[in-house]
Amino acid sequence: METSKKDIINQLQKDILLWQGFTPPPAGQVKGIGLGPLEDAFPNGVFPTGSIHEMICPTPEQTAATDGLISGVLSTLMQQGGACIWISTSRRLFPPALKAFSVTPDRIIFIDVQRDRDVLWAMEEALKCEGLAAVVAEVREISFAQSRRLQLAVEDSKVTGFLLRNDPKKLGSTTCVARWQVSPLPSKPEPGLPGVSFPRWQVDLLRVRNGNPGSWQLEWVEGKFVPIVEQGEEQLIMQPERMAG
Repeated sequence: METSKKDIINQLQKDILLWQGFTPPPAGQVKGIGLGPLEDAFPNGVFPTGSIHEMICPTPEQTAATDGLISGVLSTLMQQGGACIWISTSRRLFPPALKAFSVTPDRIIFIDVQRDRDVLWAMEEALKCEGLAAVVAEVREISFAQSRRLQLAVEDSKVTGFLLRNDPKKLGSTTCVARWQVSPLPSKPEPGLPGVSFPRWQVDLLRVRNGNPGSWQLEWVEGKFVPIVEQGEEQLIMQPERMAG
């Protein structure tokens, strides 16, 4: 009888993960957005699309770093077509910089509003548009009820949403599938190349629903995320098992 109960609970847990978008790839096929071992932190080793991701940005430097990481993710999410809507009260992103992450600026629709509540309203409405690849919104505060409205919107449309929490006063509970914090790292000069090299980030998954929080260091090299593995005082670049296609 106990075995039967455990089997039922295990099957229910698998079903819930499938409903939430954590679908394991078929045997022999690779599914991912190119974040390498970081994706293993999510259930079934799958980056959850069709969900809301909360990005914590306490400082302007972290906001800029988060913009870069999201741009790299968008390059994969937008491969199958569809535009991205970016909503904010004070636009800081420099559109031509998106080209460095293989995203053409004309596929990003910028919406500028005056108040945070207008940002959340616009995001909720945008998330209902099935033709979009992603929606990014910059907002300082959000309540549990507001995050629940956003989650309900993506459950039907399967659009991926990113909430950039710029300098939040407090971090309460939300329905977001994961809470991230991205910080910039010094780039490593390449022999024979002048100036600044490839962008690097410290990526911390502070909370992952049904997953495993952790920390990773990533670099953007030739249109792909590459994990940085420290070895002694040197930092070696290791090719991830999964790369953006």
